[in-house]
Amino acid sequence: MLAAGPVAAAAQEPGRVDALLEDLARPDLENWQRVERQIIDAWSRSGSPAMDLLLRRGRAALDAGDLRAAIEHLTALTDHAPDFAEGWNARATAFFRDGQYGPAMADLRRTLALNPAHFGALSGLGVILEEVGRESAALDAFEAAQSIHPHQPLINDAVDRLRRETRGQAL
Repeated sequence: MLAAGPVAAAAQEPGRVDALLEDLARPDLENWQRVERQIIDAWSRSGSPAMDLLLRRGRAALDAGDLRAAIEHLTALTDHAPDFAEGWNARATAFFRDGQYGPAMADLRRTLALNPAHFGALSGLGVILEEVGRESAALDAFEAAQSIHPHQPLINDAVDRLRRETRGQAL
């Protein structure tokens, strides 16, 4: 039986992901890239070698620009491991790159239902919302991501830009 997404990693190493997320949220954290990578690595372990292989194949196809193959691999993953949040997040990326914003949004919502601390899914949601002209909702998504991961420059830049656009600049 498959273990569930972030729960699988946490079950393998109790409290590890939570502790890493606490570290990541510290404003004085200097080695945030290493902590971020450890979190993503933990989230990328489903508890099943077969499902992990589908994730790797889907990501490799994404990296190669083969969106059709990426979506196929990642759909197989989400079909067979519906509680594995990272599968949904990866497929959302593939759908987004393919211009399929509706399916991407649905997959991001599923990712966040399974893993509310997924800063990548929150920032992905922000990107799509901004792309479709929903700047205020995009800002909310990016601010939620920033509350979890205050170090990521792309998230911080998006928050700053959208605050200026939606709230104006103070004189």
